[in-house]
Amino acid sequence: MKVLIGCERFGILRDAFAGRGHDAWSCDVVDAPGQHLKADVLTVLDRGWDMAVFHPDCTYMAVSGLHWNKRRPERVALTEQALDFVRKLMACPIPRWAIENPIGCISTRIRKPDQVIQPWQYGEDASKATCLWVKGLPPLVPTKVLPGGRAARRANQTPSGQNKLGPSPERAMLRAKTYQGIADAMADQWGSYVEASFSPGGIRCKRT
Repeated sequence: MKVLIGCERFGILRDAFAGRGHDAWSCDVVDAPGQHLKADVLTVLDRGWDMAVFHPDCTYMAVSGLHWNKRRPERVALTEQALDFVRKLMACPIPRWAIENPIGCISTRIRKPDQVIQPWQYGEDASKATCLWVKGLPPLVPTKVLPGGRAARRANQTPSGQNKLGPSPERAMLRAKTYQGIADAMADQWGSYVEASFSPGGIRCKRT
């Protein structure tokens, strides 16, 4: 399967798919090691991908930062640009795709997510509500739910429930990294699902 991981620079999800035998490529506007395309992902959408997962920058769309739009009006235009980018990704010619982002205005301005997952449902001692919008792919099934569920305080949280990472130039980038447990679930479950659609008499992905 030919897989595109858009807006990824760490290669975590790309390598998860590659480790299962897929021809997986990451793409971002910055350099990154491994099988990587340095480009605007919108310029490579027509290269015959079987599947894609996109991680658009959430800086101007996440609910955690939208309150700044009232105090810094210049951010409003950047939010609109970010939403337009998501709309273009959703309109891509790739038959099966997923878009990942934290809770934010994609849900209210474009459409509600198809699923909201947590890292602790996939064996990661972390809390971070992650929205998934998908086309031609099934919901992810939790692989290893950690004790305590939603009520537990996780390793990435302060006692008040905030993320432990303090302000720094790298904070946003570090928080955007895909958790390995989630990457493995996507590669295992979605990879197997799409592979089955290629088999005679296998699953046929409905284009919705």
